[in-house]
Amino acid sequence: MKKIISITLVIIYFTACSTMKKENDNFNYKVDMFADIEVLRYQVIDFQNLSLQQKQYIYYLSQAALEGRDILFDQNYKYNLLIRKTFEVIYENYTGDRTTDEFKEFETYLKRIWFSNGIHHHYSMQKFAPGFSVEYFKELFQHTDTSLLPITKDQTTGDLLAFLTPIIFDPTVAPIRVNLKHGDDVILTSANNYYEGVTQKEVENFYSAFKDINDPRPLSYGLNSKLEKEDGKLVEKVWKAGGMYSPAIERITYWLEKAKEVAENEQQQRIIDKLIAFYQTGDLMIFDEYSILWVEDSASHIDFVNGFIETYGDPLGLKASWESLVNFKNIEATKRTETISNNAQWFEDHSPVDSRFKKEEVKGVSAKVITAAMLAGDCYPATPIGINLPNSNWIRKEYGSKSVTIENITEAYDKAAKGNGFLEEFVWSDLERELMEKYGFITDNLHTDLHECLGHGSGKMLPGVDPDTLKAYGATIEETRADLFGLYYMADEKMIELGLLPNKDAFKAEYYKYMMNGLMTQLVRIKPGDHIQESHMRNRQLIAKWVFEKGQKDNVVEIKKRDDKSFVVINDYQKLRHLIGQLLAEVQRIKSEGDYNGAKSLVEKYGVTFDPKLHQEILSRYEKLHIAPYKGFVNPVYTPAFDNRGNITDIKVDYTEGYTAQMLRYSKEFSNLPVDNK
Repeated sequence: MKKIISITLVIIYFTACSTMKKENDNFNYKVDMFADIEVLRYQVIDFQNLSLQQKQYIYYLSQAALEGRDILFDQNYKYNLLIRKTFEVIYENYTGDRTTDEFKEFETYLKRIWFSNGIHHHYSMQKFAPGFSVEYFKELFQHTDTSLLPITKDQTTGDLLAFLTPIIFDPTVAPIRVNLKHGDDVILTSANNYYEGVTQKEVENFYSAFKDINDPRPLSYGLNSKLEKEDGKLVEKVWKAGGMYSPAIERITYWLEKAKEVAENEQQQRIIDKLIAFYQTGDLMIFDEYSILWVEDSASHIDFVNGFIETYGDPLGLKASWESLVNFKNIEATKRTETISNNAQWFEDHSPVDSRFKKEEVKGVSAKVITAAMLAGDCYPATPIGINLPNSNWIRKEYGSKSVTIENITEAYDKAAKGNGFLEEFVWSDLERELMEKYGFITDNLHTDLHECLGHGSGKMLPGVDPDTLKAYGATIEETRADLFGLYYMADEKMIELGLLPNKDAFKAEYYKYMMNGLMTQLVRIKPGDHIQESHMRNRQLIAKWVFEKGQKDNVVEIKKRDDKSFVVINDYQKLRHLIGQLLAEVQRIKSEGDYNGAKSLVEKYGVTFDPKLHQEILSRYEKLHIAPYKGFVNPVYTPAFDNRGNITDIKVDYTEGYTAQMLRYSKEFSNLPVDNK
C-alpha cells in the first residue's frame, strides 16, 4: 500500500510540474538587468479560479503589504528615504542630457537603491559605490527643479547636496548595514537604524535585564523598537500606531480592517484582529497571541505574513525587519509537504542528533506549497523561496510551526535560468549535469520543504538556555541546522518510500549543487578583499568546507582542475551523507546548549574566509557568462473592477508593469513616512 501511495504521489507531483510548465511556456519572466541583479516577474497561477471574495481578500491584504514599504527603507538606514526621494526627483525631472554614460550610472544606482531598499547591498550588506562622480552629482542638482527636492524652508539645495555627498561617495561613512566581524562592536559599526548612540554592551545589558532564564514563555524583547540614547538614558521607540512608523502602520491597519470583512473564515478574522491590536499597542504579548492563532490556522486556503518578523538585519538578532507575503495554497504540490509534515515525528526520532536534544513529541507541524500573490518589505524585490514561522522557540515547542515553499517563485528562477551556460561552465561532467537537469527542480523544492518544515522545526533548547545566547552567530547556526537536516534526509530511503523522490540517485543533484555552491560558485557574490558577512552564505560555506575537510582522508569530495578551471567532484555520496549527519549532531548540540564558543569556532573557521585565488577564478568565469548572481521580482498589479453601484465585481491581474515604473508608482502611492522620519 505504501508503494502504491508513493508512486501516486510522484505521478501527481510530476503532473503538476508538467501542467505548470505548459501554462508558463509563453510567460515572459525577464524584466530588467543592471549591476549584479536581474529582475524577473512571477506568475500567480490559478488566481483567476479563485472566488470573488477570495480575490478581494488577496487584494486588500496586498494593499496592506505595500503600505509598509517605507518602514523597511528607514530600518535599513536612517537616511534611505531622504536619498530615495532625492534620487527619484532628479530621475524624473533632470533636464540635462540623459543619454550619457554617467546618467546611465546614476540610473543604475537608483535601481540598486530600489532593489536593496536602501544604499546597502541587500545581500552583502555593504554600501555600494556610485559609478558617477561627485562633479556629476552636482550637475544633476543644477539641472533639476529645486522646488521638488526634499528640503525644508530653512535649507537650500546646496545644504542637501553637501549633506548627501559624503553619504553617497565616502566609503568610510556607513560602510556596512550589518557587521558580523568578530572583535568589532557590531552595533556601533552597523549602519542599520535599529540603534542610535548605543554600544553593543549597552544593548546586551539593556535586554538582559528583562530576561528571566526560568521563564518558559519569554517575550521577544526588542523585536519591534528602536533603541537609542536620550539625555544619557536608553529609550525604546516602539513601532506602533501613535509611535514610531505610525503613519505607515495606520495605513496597514486600514487595509487589514477591509480584509477582515471578506476573510474566508472566523479564524482569519481573529488573526487579523489580534494583528491590528499588536500594531495599535506594540505589546509583544499580543504579538505572541497573534502568532499562536496564526500557526494554528492550517485550514485556510489564503494566508499572509505581515509585520516585524525576521532578525537578520540586526547583528544581535533582536530586532525585526518589516515584511509581508500574501499567498494561497498550491493544492496539488501541497500533497508533497503534507507527506513530510505527517511524518515529522519519524524524522525527529531518526535524526542523528543526541536524544537529549530531540523533541519527545513534535506538535503542530504544518507545511504547504504556496503561490505568492504579493511580495513586500523584506520579501521584495529579493524574496525567500521558503519560510518557517513563528520564530519564537517556545511557541514552536508548544504549538508547532508553519512552513511554506513558494513554488511559483522557484518556478520563475528555474525558467529564467534555462540555457544560461552555468551548468556547462561549472559542473564537472555530463553525469552531474544530467542529474541536475533531470532532478534539480524537484530536489531544490524538496530541500526547501525539509529545511523549512523539519529543519527549523526540529530539536529543542535545553531548559534555562537563553535563545539569544549565540548572539551574532545565532542566525548562521540556525540556518546551518535547518540546511543540514534537509540534506541529511534527502539521501534517506524514506524519501523514496514516501514518494517524494523517484529513485535512489535523485538526491545527488542537490548534494552536488550544494557542495559546488558552498565551495565555489556563491563566491561570485563577494567583492575581492571582502569576507563573507551574510548568514545564509556563511551557513552554506560552513557546511561545504567542514565536510570537505573531514572527508579528505577518504577522498569523499575533491576539487579537480581541468583546463586551469576548478571543479567540485563528489566521489562517495553515502560517506558525504554520513559527514552531514555528524555535523548536524554538533550544530544541534551548539544550538540546544547555547554554546557560544562552539558557534564562534565553527563559523569563524569554516564560514567566513576563503581562497582568494579560487575567488578570482570564479569571478572571471562568471563574467564571461553575463549571469547576474542576484535575482528579484516585480509584483503583478491587481486592479478592482466595479459595477455602477461601486461594488467590486472582479479583481484583474496584470503582469506588464516594468521595474522602474513599479518602483516610481510605489513611491508615489505608498510613501507614508516623512523623509527624515523624526
